[in-house]
Amino acid sequence: MNVELLKELVEAHGVPGQEGAIREIVRRELGPVCDITSDSMGSMICHKKGSGKTKLMIAAHMDEIGFVVKHINDKGFLKIHPVGGWDPRMMCAQRVVVHTRKDGRLLGTMMPSTKPKHMLTPAEAGKALTTDDFFIDLGLSGDDVKEKVSLGDMVVMNRGLQETGDLLTSKAMDDRVAVFIMIEAVKALGDHDVDVYAVATTQEEIGLRGAAAAGAGLNPDICVAIDITLANDIPGIPDEFAITKLGEGTAIKFLDGSLICSPKLVDHFREVAEANDINHQIEVLPAGGTDAGAIQRLHGGVPSITLSIPTRYVHTVNETVHPDDVQASIDLMKAYIEDAHNGDYSYS
Repeated sequence: MNVELLKELVEAHGVPGQEGAIREIVRRELGPVCDITSDSMGSMICHKKGSGKTKLMIAAHMDEIGFVVKHINDKGFLKIHPVGGWDPRMMCAQRVVVHTRKDGRLLGTMMPSTKPKHMLTPAEAGKALTTDDFFIDLGLSGDDVKEKVSLGDMVVMNRGLQETGDLLTSKAMDDRVAVFIMIEAVKALGDHDVDVYAVATTQEEIGLRGAAAAGAGLNPDICVAIDITLANDIPGIPDEFAITKLGEGTAIKFLDGSLICSPKLVDHFREVAEANDINHQIEVLPAGGTDAGAIQRLHGGVPSITLSIPTRYVHTVNETVHPDDVQASIDLMKAYIEDAHNGDYSYS
């Protein structure tokens, strides 16, 4: 597995609407094997022609949850607006990078507006924090900050890829590991009949927006989203709520909060996995959604499914995956594309 490429992807910075750094990696990696265009939402559409006419759209989103600057006070402290689903409990005492239009990257610290523990009353200590309680300290004077920082500048967590025992941990496995899987599967393809449109989508974390726009433009016959899913295989959570488990293979989604996957696609993916001895598990996710949920309802309905990567600690700076599950996802995506022309997903 090309860990260096995965590292580059997860350490790149790109909140919804500001995915340019990831776009350039996709262009570099798939440009030699695909015809690449961009749509008006910024999604990268990578077309690899097959020998038939069926359009297969693969969607993996480039954006990560983060923040934009919404206010700068006279002392130079920044207030932020979240773009994506942050849990305030996971935001305390973080180091961040502010990407400015004028001065490039600035390092900062993210802290809540609260007294130190030594000074808190019991009532104050028990108060739940909200995203509005947090600010960013850039260590600069108010005048310097106002000169360098603009409203709308991107703010992301300052964390790199870490090898944690047998696992890999990073701030943005969601969804850069899926972009990685899409790239590697397309590059590894042998003969395939379907026309492949590998789409690195934008703005998934704020409502599946880029995928909806790209799907409307492409009008695919089949859609496969690639995204992470919950692996709650940790202490304190009953096994029935694990959803998936690390090391047990790629996850073929049955349903989530945004779609019920095409039952015929679910069966096809299972058959391909079994025929190729690819380790896999079935995912039933009670909430959340992926790009497939937006594309499924276009043009009178598009047979859609999501291939998921089991991930611990989702929407934190410690999103964690197992390399074997990542490789299984690459293998299954490749094998499915090569067999996709054999699928019949109609109800006639």
